[in-house]
Amino acid sequence: MTKLLDQALEIARSLPADAQDDIARIVLQLAGAEAADPVILSDDERSAIAASRKAAARGEFATEAQVRATWAKHGL
Repeated sequence: MTKLLDQALEIARSLPADAQDDIARIVLQLAGAEAADPVILSDDERSAIAASRKAAARGEFATEAQVRATWAKHGL
């Protein structure tokens, strides 16, 4: 095991059980040991993704200030 992975696991041990399970699922998926179930999108979600792709094609992206405001809103 690498030093970085060992450090990450040590930090993960201090997290709540649900966060530890989330991390474990991600590691298993990245290692190819667990296949993720497909995500079924609603019509609204499909429309939102289509609108986002069109905006990206036009070069319309959030400013750094908008991204920071969104992160702050969600405590990130």
